[in-house]
Amino acid sequence: MSEPASELATIAEPDYATVIAPEVGLTPESTRAVIALLDEGSTVPFIARYRKEVTKGADDEAVQRTQERLLFHREFFMRKQSILSIIDEQGKLTPELRATILACDSRAALEDLYLPYKPKRRTRATIAREKGLDPLAERMWAQADARGSVEDIASEFVDPEKEVPTAADALQGARDIVAERVVETAEWRAAIRGLTWKQGLVYSKAARGKAKETSKFTDYYDFQEPVNHIRGHRMLAILRGEKEGFLSHKILPDTDTAKALLVRRVVGERSIWSDQVKMATEDAYDRLLSAQIATDVRAELKERADREAIEVFAENLRDLLLASPFGSRPVMAIDPGFRTGCKVVVLSETGRLLDHGVVYPTVPRQDVAGTERALDAWFKAHPTLAAVAVGNGTGGRETFAVVRDYLKKRDIRSATAVMVNESGASVYSASAVAREEMPDQDVTVRGAVSIGRRLQDPLAELVKIDPKSIGVGQYQHDVDQKALKQALDDVVMSCVNKVGVDLNTASASLLQYVSGLNTRLANAVVKHRDEAGAFGGRDQLMKVSGLGAKTFEQAAGFLRVKGGNPLDDSAVHPERYALVERMARDLGQQVGQLIGDRQLLARIDMATYVDDSVGQYTLGDILEELERPGLDPRSNFEAVAYRDDVNSLDDLREGMVLSGVVTNVTHFGAFVDVGVHQDGLVHISQLADRYVENPSDVVHVGQTVQVKVLEVDKARQRVAMSMKQA
Repeated sequence: MSEPASELATIAEPDYATVIAPEVGLTPESTRAVIALLDEGSTVPFIARYRKEVTKGADDEAVQRTQERLLFHREFFMRKQSILSIIDEQGKLTPELRATILACDSRAALEDLYLPYKPKRRTRATIAREKGLDPLAERMWAQADARGSVEDIASEFVDPEKEVPTAADALQGARDIVAERVVETAEWRAAIRGLTWKQGLVYSKAARGKAKETSKFTDYYDFQEPVNHIRGHRMLAILRGEKEGFLSHKILPDTDTAKALLVRRVVGERSIWSDQVKMATEDAYDRLLSAQIATDVRAELKERADREAIEVFAENLRDLLLASPFGSRPVMAIDPGFRTGCKVVVLSETGRLLDHGVVYPTVPRQDVAGTERALDAWFKAHPTLAAVAVGNGTGGRETFAVVRDYLKKRDIRSATAVMVNESGASVYSASAVAREEMPDQDVTVRGAVSIGRRLQDPLAELVKIDPKSIGVGQYQHDVDQKALKQALDDVVMSCVNKVGVDLNTASASLLQYVSGLNTRLANAVVKHRDEAGAFGGRDQLMKVSGLGAKTFEQAAGFLRVKGGNPLDDSAVHPERYALVERMARDLGQQVGQLIGDRQLLARIDMATYVDDSVGQYTLGDILEELERPGLDPRSNFEAVAYRDDVNSLDDLREGMVLSGVVTNVTHFGAFVDVGVHQDGLVHISQLADRYVENPSDVVHVGQTVQVKVLEVDKARQRVAMSMKQA
């Protein structure tokens, strides 16, 4: 950005805390503290967990929202500064215009003000000015002449050499200039934009030649809905349908109403120019303004729809990442298949590959006896196996039935059969991360390992996969990709730090999401661990190449080290170890004796330890952590009990009541897996016996639910279900 040419173009940054506080529900003081910490390089999880005293208890959601709004307002300020500088360089910045720009509170209004000064391509108005018709346009615009003939006045501008052969041509050129001025008047643009938002409609219809073609966009072949009511998912569907060549769409208010509104504002009374200005105004709307405002409104509808879709995606991802872990126990995992068989792996309690092979329990071989012999051998070699995880892909239900029957037949009660959502496992198996973790294994083994590990610890395994490949979003390829990535990265970081990470077992893929770390530092931690051996305590992090004091401050509290200082296996931050040691000394105990002993902890007088940096927030968190150190916030694991006789769409009947698991939540309902390879839809109207505005208020990804089958459409591979009728 060039330097401002005058004091008029120089503006001071606003007090962001005052502006943002009401937007995020914090006091200006708390907001200012959060902003200061963010500017110092602190992360959202660190601020929310370890700086509650400074922020007066701002939670992670408020801190995250503050970060987002701070970015928006800073970018908005920079845009204002840039526009003021550009207009000032043109010599057209007045105190009044400057004040109007500074008072702008929306991007649309700001860009409207900038439009007359914005460099533009050669237009009809530009050409008319080149022909010397600006004075005629000014006279027309002023509408000050009560008597006379517009043709006579225009004849003075006839000049064949300038390609203005007649008075009519002169008037046309002047009208082109006036039309552009109408379009560039911020007040009138705002009026048409407001009318479009208030009374406009979104229309869509089948593209040429597509009206009789059945597609997923059939519902939009003849569709209209008010601009101010259309839901985001419908707008995204229309835009995708247009992109794929099935639809065309328009966004318009009533044309006559829009023109009449403009004419009332632009055209004066008792002037010989009234008809000319009216013609120019209507032309301005038809030729320029209607399309420009439609583009603006479409962009805002798209932005809103993106935001809604990203919020749903993020919430679904959060639920998936925080799904109940089976825990650190040895498991067998099976990646099912038909022709090529089922790949079987055995994993240790830490997810290390111990053994692998292939069985053929499904068609075409249906070698159930051979499969059972192989399972006998694996269970004999690994008697502590606690579960058999079966992927829910092709052949999954058939394979699961064989495994379940095997466990019953052999009376193996120490292990349970579990169906595992394998979405994204194939993506992981071919990834660089998988190749690095298992360089000597092929993709089928890696895929099976991923299925087993995501049963043991969904969070630790799913962070290795691009969230867009996990299958919990909607229109994920249509929304703003930068905003989507940022939102999903924020969710992953939030979940990882909420649960905590074992410093000595975590992969680099998991470590990179720990507060303060990144890909480079995560790899450095793993490299140091491989070369120097396991970390004996958090303090040894400082020996990692490139990891400094600030990074240690941000990361240490979220990392766990078992077997040493008991506080290293808790969420107590190292900066508070001295405080806990003081508490223990005051009770005449060792720190280790405090942990988990409610009677001892109850004797601590918190008021004794309050000082300038430690208050009730910090002390409360410390005592809670000492009572239940390293408590996993995720719920206890519970396997879904699918019906034995329901394995495919052919097995479904209307009226059946089934157990299932929610796999995706959208604005219009939830998808539920009942074990038939095709998720059924519970429409929003069927979620509960009450009005549901937001499906996520009722269900979440990973939740076990009871559903009733309403309709089975085998031709379209669709199943309609109800929760309220179940």
